[in-house]
Amino acid sequence: MAALCHDLGHLPFSHAAEKELLPEGWDHELLTIDIIRSEEMKNIWEGMTPPLRVEDIFKLAVGPKKFKDIKFNNWEAILSEIIVGDAFGVDRIDYLLRDSHHAGVAYGKFDHYRLIDTLRILPMSTSEEHGSKEPALGIEEGGLHSAEALLLARYFMYFHPVRRIYDIHLKDFLIEWLPEGRFPINIEELLKITDNEVLAALLEAARIESGKGHGPARRIVKREHYRKLYEKSPDDIKINPEAGRSIYKELQSKYGNEALRRDTYTAKNSAIEFPVLHSDGRIYTSYKLSNIIQRLPVPSFDYIFIKPDLLKESSEWLKENRPDIIKTLILED
Repeated sequence: MAALCHDLGHLPFSHAAEKELLPEGWDHELLTIDIIRSEEMKNIWEGMTPPLRVEDIFKLAVGPKKFKDIKFNNWEAILSEIIVGDAFGVDRIDYLLRDSHHAGVAYGKFDHYRLIDTLRILPMSTSEEHGSKEPALGIEEGGLHSAEALLLARYFMYFHPVRRIYDIHLKDFLIEWLPEGRFPINIEELLKITDNEVLAALLEAARIESGKGHGPARRIVKREHYRKLYEKSPDDIKINPEAGRSIYKELQSKYGNEALRRDTYTAKNSAIEFPVLHSDGRIYTSYKLSNIIQRLPVPSFDYIFIKPDLLKESSEWLKENRPDIIKTLILED
């Protein structure tokens, strides 16, 4: 039940702009908990044979990261990791395969059959003298290549600039279309707003110039999305670590805020460690055994987008002025 219900609280179109579209302090995990605890769902849990405890379901459904003050025993931690774990959670495995299929790309695919066959519950210890003896999801050495492919698929799958700009246009539309620019946190009201309602509203707003959110709706429906003008490069970063911000500020001065969008992200850490059962019977960390995991870059991007009709002009302007912009704004920033 926890596996079936762990994503119940997702907003329409999943993670798109969740932080901007919910009140401060709220996220889809908290909404999931509210749905699982609702009276309607309680009737289902209590009507089962044997009855299920609500607390057990939502603990496993969202995991210990959301319940830092609640103690998880070893088996609860393992069961939750199977569902939402960073390395081998079925949620991550499922959405990578599903998204790669529907996006029509191959780099989200990996040998999940081999990965699942080699999964083991292992102590999270790297040696006999050191490390935690608590159990964790790990793999046999024969599944390491599949695990590497999983991590590479995650790295490549979600930073495509066109996908990112459509998230931004969708967020802009929802902020204009939703009452007070936010999704409700009342469960009954929230569940009335599905992908279908948003898509219907998008189509209507795109047709009616006076409709709420007409601008971003038209860009989505007519595929008139902003185009990528700038993407950070190693050479720029060497000169100015905040090169993207410097260039964005200059572009804002020249073309105005409405003509531009910036999307930037840097993960806190790319290294995902898990125990690996070596063929010699010893347990090592994945980081120690895998050169690929050691070298996997921290997911990071910095995109600047501009209105399509300004792309040619702004590209020429940026090509001419970029070196000076980066140099002259280092001290100013």
